[in-house]
Amino acid sequence: MTGKKLPLIILAAFILGTVMLIYVHHIFSKNNDGLITGNEKLLSEVKVNSQLRDLEKDIISIESTVRGTVVTNDTINFKGLKKDIAEIESNLNQLQKISDDDSSSFYIDELDTLVQHKVRFSEQIINTFLSKGEYAAAYLFSSRNGERLTDSIVNAIHKIDSTRKRHFDDANISIRKSSGKAQSFITILIASVLAGGAVLFWFIINTIRRQAQLIGQLNISEKKERESAEVKEKFLANMSHEIRTPMNAIIGFTYLLQRKELDEESKEYVDAMQKSGENLLAIINDILDLSKIEEGMMRIEEAPFSIRGLLHSVKAMFIDKAREKGIVFSVTIDNETPDKLVGDTTRLTQILVNLIGNSLKFTHKGSIALQVTAEGIKDNIVNAGIAITDTGIGIEQKKLETIFDRFQQADDDVTRKYGGTGLGLAIVSDLIRLQNGSIKVESEMGKGTSFHITMPYKIANEDVPGNDINELNISDFKDVKILVAEDNEINQSLIKHLFKTWKLGYDMVNNGREVLDILQRKSYDLVLMDIQMPEMDGYTATLAIRRGLKLEVPVIAMTAHALAGEREKCLGYGMNEYISKPIREKQLHNLISQFIQNKKAAQSQKEHVQVLTPTAYKYINLDYMREISEGDKEYEKTVTGQFIEAITRELDALEVSWRNKDMPALRSIAHNMKTTISVMGLNEILQPPLDVLEYEILSDESFQKSMSSIHLVGTGALTEAQSLYATF
Repeated sequence: MTGKKLPLIILAAFILGTVMLIYVHHIFSKNNDGLITGNEKLLSEVKVNSQLRDLEKDIISIESTVRGTVVTNDTINFKGLKKDIAEIESNLNQLQKISDDDSSSFYIDELDTLVQHKVRFSEQIINTFLSKGEYAAAYLFSSRNGERLTDSIVNAIHKIDSTRKRHFDDANISIRKSSGKAQSFITILIASVLAGGAVLFWFIINTIRRQAQLIGQLNISEKKERESAEVKEKFLANMSHEIRTPMNAIIGFTYLLQRKELDEESKEYVDAMQKSGENLLAIINDILDLSKIEEGMMRIEEAPFSIRGLLHSVKAMFIDKAREKGIVFSVTIDNETPDKLVGDTTRLTQILVNLIGNSLKFTHKGSIALQVTAEGIKDNIVNAGIAITDTGIGIEQKKLETIFDRFQQADDDVTRKYGGTGLGLAIVSDLIRLQNGSIKVESEMGKGTSFHITMPYKIANEDVPGNDINELNISDFKDVKILVAEDNEINQSLIKHLFKTWKLGYDMVNNGREVLDILQRKSYDLVLMDIQMPEMDGYTATLAIRRGLKLEVPVIAMTAHALAGEREKCLGYGMNEYISKPIREKQLHNLISQFIQNKKAAQSQKEHVQVLTPTAYKYINLDYMREISEGDKEYEKTVTGQFIEAITRELDALEVSWRNKDMPALRSIAHNMKTTISVMGLNEILQPPLDVLEYEILSDESFQKSMSSIHLVGTGALTEAQSLYATF
């Protein structure tokens, strides 16, 4: 049953139920009326019968009273005579009200006449008795006229009673019929309710069954979607690594070649290499940015910047290319726009570079103009209006509606002639939306295109340095020593050349194991850590540096996995920052400078914190446990003891399950350990390696890597938990 039919069925059931209730009410009302009418008729007949009996009794009573008076010569019997006559008249009046169209009326009229004669005859005897005496009254009584009248009255009463008996029987039949109908209808109603209940019960059970099937299908679909997402992520990660690693070397050495004195032909070749590398890297970045946006991992930073300095930098990027094509490239900003703003300069630069790059690609003559205006300032927020206008080939009107869709370009001919993935404008639109901005486009074929962006920015209060591009200050790295972990020989050569140029001291190792060995003997100002290395990867090595060696040396990750969440993953393992390959000279220089300059301040702050919290633990974090316990030390002691017992057992169980190749047990233990470690605040550290054991297809190498991290942190946390338990 589809979701659309269900409301209609419910509505139909409601209407049907309402109609049935109205019908039930009608039937019951009709039957009740029949029963009431029958009962009224029955009561009326009973009343008539009672009146006839009373009338007969009163006539006999009158005759008895008269006879007693004459025989006993005692007038005291007259006292009840008037009362009997009054009752007789009352009963006759009630009987005269019967209006049935049958012989009853005739017999009642006859009865009325006889009763009147009887009453007058009785009154005549009484009057004779009073006026002429006992004998005259006895003579009159002996004429037997009174007895004949009495017999006639009784006979008339019996006729009326016989006539009314038929009405009594009709009333009884009517009552029985109405009662029978009501009983039958109640039986039908009960059967209908039971049938309806059975149907409703079946419907509910069937709906629950369908819902269960749907939930099962959704679970299967969700699992497939999750597996598909994992496959996609692994594919993008592998693609990123496999392409970015050689690209790092190609672009890096191209920059180095461009610094040397080259003949025209060699310079042309190097420029072509550089442009091709940049184009390929742009495609990779588009795909990876798209992945980040889809996963909700695209981070929008907020930092003070100079809008005029940023525009100066953007202009410097494109001015030479524009001149080469004979295009006028102008950048203007009105005086009303504040210079010092707060926002994400990286994403704004990415937006502008993408749009200006498109304009430069599709414009062969004329001009490209970048103009920034203040479209309104309110509550310390400026709506920056950014317009990029060119005199290029333009876009068809029918294509404008889909121009910001993914994998869309203005025309197939454009794709063949100019290249590109069709992702640039889609990413621009997403980036603008993530910053609460808007974008619209106007274009005319053969005359050009204009993009207009509105972006809200806070107005900064403090001074913000400009974004002018300066030469690298080589003297910044005097007396600095860096440890580099990189297994790729070409990348090693590139880094060696850069560090030699910067006069920066360094040691080079090939894997994470060598990093740990050398850090136990020597100290460094910074570690550049590649992620994918043989024997021990960068994640495991960094975790060992933090948890095993207990060193706070800054670690910068170098990885070709420029995917959504990669930076957060690196930070979660204890790294301080992240730089994606191919490594840019200025970006790496600035990053190293930042950590070197902040080292002393960071160390001072750390020493201050350690003085304030001398009992801080290296592994366990008690914030969660104390939040739950709310000061209950007995609870804290109990869960600490449970952790000590469980962590040892589960670490051993993981090893045993792997040796026995019991993967279901291994995955179940890894899943349960996430609950065990949560009480000691170890999820952030141990969640990634436990996820590997629970979800991924394991090799001996991948198991040992994950198990090494889990065992290192687990044993360290066990020691600290035992120390904590002793304090209770």
